[in-house]
Amino acid sequence: MGVPAFFRWLSRKYSTIVVHCTEERVRECNGVRIPVDTSKPNPNEVEFDNLYLDMNGIIHPCTHPEDKAAPKNEDEMMVAIFEYMDRLFNIVRPRRVLYMAIDGVAPRAKMNQQRSRRFRASKEGVELVEEKSRIREEILGRGGYLPPVEVKERFDSNCITPGTEFMDNLAKCLRYYVADRLSNDPGWRNITVILSDASVPGEGEHKIMDYIRRQRAQPHHDPNTHHCLCGADADLIMLGLATHEPNFTIIREEFKPNQPRPCAMCGQKGHEIKDCQGVAREKQGEHDEFADTMPASEQEFIFIRLCVLREYLERELTMASLPFPFDFERTVDDWVFMCFFVGNDFLPHLPSLEIREGAIDRLVGIYKDVVHKTGGYITENGFVKLESVELIMQAIGVAEDNIFKKRKEDDVRWKLEGPAYMTAGQFAPQALGGRGRPGVVQNARHQAFDMRMQGRDQHNKAGSSDGQDGRGVKRKAEDSDSEPEPEDNVRLWEDGWKQRYYKTKFDVDATDDDFRKKVVKSYVEGLCWVLRYYYQGCASWKWYFPFHYAPFASDFKDIKGMFTDFELGTKPFKPLEQLMGVFPAASGNFLPQTWRSLMSNPESSIIDFYPDDFAIDLNGKKYAWQGVALLPFVDERRLRAALAEVYPNLSPEENKRNSLGSDMLFVGKSHPCCDFIQELYHGESHEVCKAMSLQPDQLIVYCIVMPEKVLKPGDWERGNRGRGNWRPQLGFNSNRQQVHLDQSAFRALGYVSLCIGCAWRGIRTQMSSSIKYPATRVSSQLFGWQLVLIEVYMEQPLTDV
Repeated sequence: MGVPAFFRWLSRKYSTIVVHCTEERVRECNGVRIPVDTSKPNPNEVEFDNLYLDMNGIIHPCTHPEDKAAPKNEDEMMVAIFEYMDRLFNIVRPRRVLYMAIDGVAPRAKMNQQRSRRFRASKEGVELVEEKSRIREEILGRGGYLPPVEVKERFDSNCITPGTEFMDNLAKCLRYYVADRLSNDPGWRNITVILSDASVPGEGEHKIMDYIRRQRAQPHHDPNTHHCLCGADADLIMLGLATHEPNFTIIREEFKPNQPRPCAMCGQKGHEIKDCQGVAREKQGEHDEFADTMPASEQEFIFIRLCVLREYLERELTMASLPFPFDFERTVDDWVFMCFFVGNDFLPHLPSLEIREGAIDRLVGIYKDVVHKTGGYITENGFVKLESVELIMQAIGVAEDNIFKKRKEDDVRWKLEGPAYMTAGQFAPQALGGRGRPGVVQNARHQAFDMRMQGRDQHNKAGSSDGQDGRGVKRKAEDSDSEPEPEDNVRLWEDGWKQRYYKTKFDVDATDDDFRKKVVKSYVEGLCWVLRYYYQGCASWKWYFPFHYAPFASDFKDIKGMFTDFELGTKPFKPLEQLMGVFPAASGNFLPQTWRSLMSNPESSIIDFYPDDFAIDLNGKKYAWQGVALLPFVDERRLRAALAEVYPNLSPEENKRNSLGSDMLFVGKSHPCCDFIQELYHGESHEVCKAMSLQPDQLIVYCIVMPEKVLKPGDWERGNRGRGNWRPQLGFNSNRQQVHLDQSAFRALGYVSLCIGCAWRGIRTQMSSSIKYPATRVSSQLFGWQLVLIEVYMEQPLTDV
């Protein structure tokens, strides 16, 4: 789910939830690669039971990476996906289950966002080709140098959608990959592998959640199961909390901002395509023999410990003097629900709520007041109490005017003062792979002091620098981006903002109360649908929010009776039908010929679903990717009526791709369930049913062992007062023994320090005089390793210290 800035806000506020992964690398001996033995204990000092892979988060960076050269063909893409999965398996090393889930046909509410993304990707691809052609002509016209154009077919990332040949080939390759690892890798020997490919309807992460819910409902479920979910979407954190599992961890790539990317024109790093000057690449070595030998930095992984996040939330959400017993699990559900207001894949966020402005903290404060007033929680088992939601919305609505004015004041202040001070001189940032190499740092303390003083005095304009004295240079607002800012016709910070908003965004008057109630009603339905989707599964495959913009919080009035229930018995689209609903005409080559014509033929009854160009409303933002794509919504009835005429033209292979599938289960020959599964295929069905039935005396009852507490800010002082037994925890191991020095160790350190001091004085004397003392030579021999360290870390002559 796209929730901009959510993980950044979460990791900054609750920093100890993030732990860096320890990864055992593949070794090479005499040219032979020695694979990692994943059957050995996990180097992260924690044993995971189940590993869940949200495969779309793996497929996209492997097929069209941003920081390195893209694979040349589909075979290289599959190999890259296999290597990525091997790395994850090496880090996590699950012992019971590996669940691989690829996005299948999504609910109608999600298809609107998919449609927007794919139309944007197609439009940006066409614009990039045109820009490259224009810049190439300009550079060659003024005598610049550019490498010859490689004639290759551009990879259309829109093919990573259910129903395409690419996804069908991917499913076949993954089946081969699983069979190979189960047969040859000892770490896979006793695990159960489940593959849910693109033919199984549902988003990948929600298929995983459905599996976890089903396992929790089983009588033999072990509540101490340690889950690990791989994915970079922010909604995985909320989904993990929604399971209420005590041991849940998320693994994702560590985000490193401002990483240099190669220019799309010349392939060199350090500049963008719009700044390309057509300069020939500098030779790496005398004969350019080191041109392609610079290794790219491998992406690292981090763990997000939701058990620690639960501790933080327990402290923050605890409320005293409640008229009913406090239930932490219920407050977690309410917190997840409130995060929907700041953004999700199915509803636009409210105009007055931005994570960067502390929207979640504001919601938590309002929530505590509402709980006291209503005498109950907001949600229960996936259902929403709308009267409590109305109180929260009204409290936000009271502050909306001040929120908009403060947002404008902060924006003006940012433009006047500048966002930050750019360091210059020896501390100036330099792109990786650039021609200039940073020199040795001189007088680091003095420069650090100057930088601190300059950052403290934001209004001081006298700190200009010529790049030699090392002082920071204040970055001007107009230097950050030369493009003019878009005009904001709504002007939320001025009086009359609500009238202008509805007139500009919806083309209706603000006095039209019926229309505003219609928008609010759809938004309320969306809140109920999203919460049900998170806790119970898809309540309706055909529901969607039929507007591009959200209402204001102050418009939520009398919403208690606006929602009753969703239509029952709805079914998902078929894969090819979804392609017709989300693809632009430029990606029609992934569809059958007769279906493709419906997207481009002027006489088509649904030609209006596929505009060649469309507007992007920035909606108060600065960049196009943050704006709203104003695309027409697809009418399901019209689409199905048009497809009914071309369905008979499908080939048997296309009919197979257009059908819905089910999950596949894989086990090795050494797995305990292998004989039982073989009996399912070769034995009689009634015998299998008897074998699968659970007898009362076979029921195993497990006890939940809650993970140990992790030190949080302020707990150390309380522990010293005797109110608790808190101590810091490094990584996952709560029993790691910390090193303590006794008196003899301190005496040894004092003796070493004394000898080093003698050697130090001897060295200074030797450098200032030609006389050599025997004591100095003895100390140098006894403590040579200390002196080596001193020489390594010193960057100035010893006589100047």
